[in-house]
Amino acid sequence: MAPTKVLAGARVVLPTGTVDDGRVIVEGARIATTAPDTAETVDVSGHWLVPGFVDLHNHGGGGASFAGGTAEDVLRGVRTHRAHGTTTLVASAVTGDLDFLARHAGMLAELAQQGDIAGIHFEGPFISPCRKGAHDEQLLRDPDPAEVRKLIDAAHGQARMMTLATELPGGLDSVRLLAEHGVIAAVGHTDATYEQTLQAVDAGASVATHLFNAMPPLGHRAPGPITALLEDERVTVELINDGTHLHPAALQLAFHHAGRDRVAFITDAMDAAGFGDGRYMLGTLEVEVADGVARLVEGGSIAGSTLTLDRAFKRAVTVDGLPVEDVVAAISANPARLLGLDDRIGSLEPGKDADLVVLDSGFDLVGVMRRGEWVIDPRLG
Repeated sequence: MAPTKVLAGARVVLPTGTVDDGRVIVEGARIATTAPDTAETVDVSGHWLVPGFVDLHNHGGGGASFAGGTAEDVLRGVRTHRAHGTTTLVASAVTGDLDFLARHAGMLAELAQQGDIAGIHFEGPFISPCRKGAHDEQLLRDPDPAEVRKLIDAAHGQARMMTLATELPGGLDSVRLLAEHGVIAAVGHTDATYEQTLQAVDAGASVATHLFNAMPPLGHRAPGPITALLEDERVTVELINDGTHLHPAALQLAFHHAGRDRVAFITDAMDAAGFGDGRYMLGTLEVEVADGVARLVEGGSIAGSTLTLDRAFKRAVTVDGLPVEDVVAAISANPARLLGLDDRIGSLEPGKDADLVVLDSGFDLVGVMRRGEWVIDPRLG
């Protein structure tokens, strides 16, 4: 077994606050409380140590798709995001033929069982054609509980979340079905009213899929889903903090009303994340990525992002002015709790997996550790 490591000298962000000149002890794959005299000391003075990032909503990266690629494609995308600090990742599908989605879920389930991904998120096909975004309208359908159950079963216990337009026929019954099976029901790509959204939350919906995007804007006479999702304590709101999907004031609005414990930063990344500009496919639709912004070739709708969570972290602190502790909650602790994995990941505490990220004083990533092994060793930078 690898020698015990003591990461020393950093500003360590713990659930109780930030410790200056702190240390984290890594024994095997876990965080430990004590270190033997033979432990290896890793000097990370002048840096930040934060928990590994947890991405609830990610369609790919490194030129590879989680939504339609092979197992090796998925692993390539996972490796790309790990190199940017995402040590836990849920693979997101996009709207497609139901039989294809079921088959693809079977392959993703095997990767989840192996521990390569943390489960499957179905974004579509049960979404509103009025707010379809980068989803193929011809393949959209109302959320029939029998078809929802088909996808749950195809995921072999690895379905973690499903995004629904809950106002559609069958929407509320589908939310109840998901809740009964321990799958997160997320409100998104929706044209719901304020009142319809509250009904969905009462039925068991607990996440807002990329809040503000692909839903009616907030209105003073028709407050819509945004208001309902922000004000309800049972809901965690996803935010894409890439500077394209959200104005900084919208992000501040979400943090002010939801609070640090109900926000989850996501990437909504597609193949181009960590790879570059060019033409890609997102499900059945062609996407053009220019200057890091992904848009559908036909129609110009934003098509996911090229974001990685290390960039989201840096932007949150240096542009949005959020406290580091709040960013750690949104990027690690809160998504870990939503996934039911907070006994293992999401914070730097003894007994948990040694998943951590090393950031320099300017919040640029310089090191990543997953389960006690360096993905990027800060000493080699």
